Amino acid sequence: MMIVAIGVFVIGITFTVVLSFTNSKLFPSFNFVGWRQYEILWSTPRWVQSVTNIWFYGFGHIVLCMGVGFALAVAMDQRIRGEDAFRTIFLYPFALSAVITGLVWQLMLDPIWGFQAFVRSLGFADFTFAPLANGETALIGMIVASVWNGVGVTMAILLAGLRGIDEEIWKAARVDGIPAWRTYVSIVVPMMRGAVATALVLLVVNVVRTFDIVIAMTGGGPGIATQMPATYVIDNINSRNVGHGMAAATCMLAPIAVLIIIQAVFRWRASRRGRTTS
Repeated sequence: MMIVAIGVFVIGITFTVVLSFTNSKLFPSFNFVGWRQYEILWSTPRWVQSVTNIWFYGFGHIVLCMGVGFALAVAMDQRIRGEDAFRTIFLYPFALSAVITGLVWQLMLDPIWGFQAFVRSLGFADFTFAPLANGETALIGMIVASVWNGVGVTMAILLAGLRGIDEEIWKAARVDGIPAWRTYVSIVVPMMRGAVATALVLLVVNVVRTFDIVIAMTGGGPGIATQMPATYVIDNINSRNVGHGMAAATCMLAPIAVLIIIQAVFRWRASRRGRTTS
């Protein structure tokens, strides 16, 4: 396991970072140019637009997945009838690839074959609903599709965290007359911070590497309205500009690395605090 981790991940990431400081074209080279690739990168309007897009897309995706996922987890935690069936239904979209998800939602949002055509067939001839054809709403359509795909696994992770809460805590809260919503906010959620952190890291990783669903739904359009950093990296590598693409890939790695470091620091502090109190 350590050999795989070092050989595949560590060396691969190191190779990517090193190449970002070179002028590699079709094939890797070690002709170092310093920070030149990063200067070009952040002066390129398409890259800046891609970063802006992913911040908007990521915020909507993460907030909705965490909010809806937690609401579904709370509902499932009530030991409802048919829980297994509902869990399967909610997890089913996650079993589909991002390409299939994108194609399904691209069809549903298509003005000729999708929801707009269906409503018009009911007699509402002036009804208009084509979010993917409008640069101002295309990202919102992508967010809806991505949330449909990812909310189920978020629910499963948070449900596991909820099931780990001691039943005595709920009994004590009811005896003290604490409202259910206050119990969740003040007691339960802080106690399941491990599950929340895991779900958050997975969502951030999925956002940063967003590629398939973009290609399937919009191809990055209209214009560059739905361009993402991952599509920018792939396009530059395909256009024989490897050094520039690796610089963009390194910038994509940065937020994940920062998040993992912050999580590691919090865990280290918690373990240190536990040793001190014991």
